[in-house]
Amino acid sequence: MDERLPSHIEVSGLIRAVEGAGGFGMVLQKGEKDAGVILVLTTHSGKNTRLWERMPQLDGSRRFICTREQDSENRGEFDEYVAKRRASDPDCWVIELDVENAERFVASAVD
Repeated sequence: MDERLPSHIEVSGLIRAVEGAGGFGMVLQKGEKDAGVILVLTTHSGKNTRLWERMPQLDGSRRFICTREQDSENRGEFDEYVAKRRASDPDCWVIELDVENAERFVASAVD
């Protein structure tokens, strides 16, 4: 039996946790229900947007790592990268979490 939490449950849990902390969470792209990759955009009041992707670690676990930060001078480059990731994997989930210190939510999610 696969011990991995189904993607739709993990997405739901992240959004609920953020909303419970007074923030806002939204699914931007719905992916494969059980095994879709999850991309997380974090922001606070529309600023300091970051993209988090789950990456394999040396100990065999997979943790969310910040792979991109939006440059306030060139927002288009960040948006273009996210669009390419979405297009390259139509089964992936893309969610946005808008809350203060959003990284605490993705940092605690371990696969």
